[in-house]
Amino acid sequence: MLKDYGVDVQRLFLEMMLEDAQGYVRVQNIYNPENFERSLRPAAEFIKEHGDKYKTLPDRTQIAATTGIKLQPVPELNEGHFEWFMTEFESFTRRQELERAILKAADLLEKGDYDPVEKLIKDAVQISLTKDMGTDYFADPAGRIRKYFESGGQVSTGWPQMDRLLYGGFSRGELNIFAGGSGSGKSLVMMNIALNWVQQQGLSGVYITLELSEELTSLRTDAMLTNMSTKDIRKDIDTAELKVKLVAKKSGNYQVKGLPAQSNINDIRAYLKEYQIQTGKRVDFVMIDYLDLLMPVSAKVSPNDLFVKDKYVSEELRNLAKELQMLMVTASQLNRSAVEEVEFDHSHISGGISKINTADNVFGILTSRSMKERGKYQIQCMKSRSSTGVGQKIDLEYNIDTMRITDAGGDDANNGFRKPSSVMESIKARASVAPADASPPVKWERGQPKPGVDPLDPTPKISADVQSNKLKELLGKIKTS
Repeated sequence: MLKDYGVDVQRLFLEMMLEDAQGYVRVQNIYNPENFERSLRPAAEFIKEHGDKYKTLPDRTQIAATTGIKLQPVPELNEGHFEWFMTEFESFTRRQELERAILKAADLLEKGDYDPVEKLIKDAVQISLTKDMGTDYFADPAGRIRKYFESGGQVSTGWPQMDRLLYGGFSRGELNIFAGGSGSGKSLVMMNIALNWVQQQGLSGVYITLELSEELTSLRTDAMLTNMSTKDIRKDIDTAELKVKLVAKKSGNYQVKGLPAQSNINDIRAYLKEYQIQTGKRVDFVMIDYLDLLMPVSAKVSPNDLFVKDKYVSEELRNLAKELQMLMVTASQLNRSAVEEVEFDHSHISGGISKINTADNVFGILTSRSMKERGKYQIQCMKSRSSTGVGQKIDLEYNIDTMRITDAGGDDANNGFRKPSSVMESIKARASVAPADASPPVKWERGQPKPGVDPLDPTPKISADVQSNKLKELLGKIKTS
């Protein structure tokens, strides 16, 4: 049954606010004078203006003198009355805001301006009082930590080196960006991670391509999955089909969808919703190839203003990932200044730093024709909110025929990360110092020339075994001197 929030109820709301300043403060974030009837709106506006300016509620006499509206005191109110007020005022505000949003949306639809409509309705429906008080830091430290690492959605990338760098992998609700130059393999990196998730972990997801066709994207994935080159697949389609179907029996669902460039986040959201309704399949991850080809919904921006455009697009992508609690991976272009570079930083990202500020993890892809021919790919961590991996480099193996990227060095003692070598690590437990052409040691007899010493040149040549304890003593003396 639809509740009637007539003028008497609305008057009671204002009168109860004046009885308890704390009650007004609790509803202040959703309080909008426009929601009240015209006969009460001047009083509602005066209460808000006075509270914002003077940080205290006005007296009833002030309201009557200023607006001509007389509000009566409400005696003998207890906690239960104010709980009713909170619940009903929230419901009243949501209904009024939704009603106004629908009317405004109708005008926008007549003008053909469709993009803001969804946001208007969504904002109105989501109006609520703040009931979540956050996390009590000291209450349950162990539970709080477990919640982050377990329910936080840490998902392995399939590459052990990257998992260690990110303390376990990617998290649901976060935005991850791979940046690379033209032809660097941004799409290949995302396809490989998607295949790792589908094949190794049984996750289900969607690969949205705004650049390549669905067929080419799928063919590249065929090569990675079947361990056959695209030439071999063309020659033996039946074998490729058999291998794909065998993998499909023990893998998650994987959908490849092509959307036109200049699509927006609403197009992606609508597709994901329709896909889930029609198939009944969940979506654990979304790959978007790639961010630079999307347009924002929340603001009208010129495609030439890359900084602002990418700022809104990246924010909308991250919000979608949080809203649907899914893994979100996309790519971005590096600018011209990165062509000859081997060390990437924020200045090399096309469109500027706006998308980096929004993203949770940003990786640079370093490769070249010679590196690909040698079967090498390098991933550089440019930003990470959840780990200390910034500046780390990961070397991966690349199969030029099948386009499969694997982590061959993931189990090394140094975790596979490229780090500066330590001086102390280079010191061996036993060191031998000798000339380059040194021969095996010769037993020396008294009265005979010493080995390594020229009788005509009394300067001795160094030939000695240095024990580790002597080396430590020497280093100790150097430190204390």
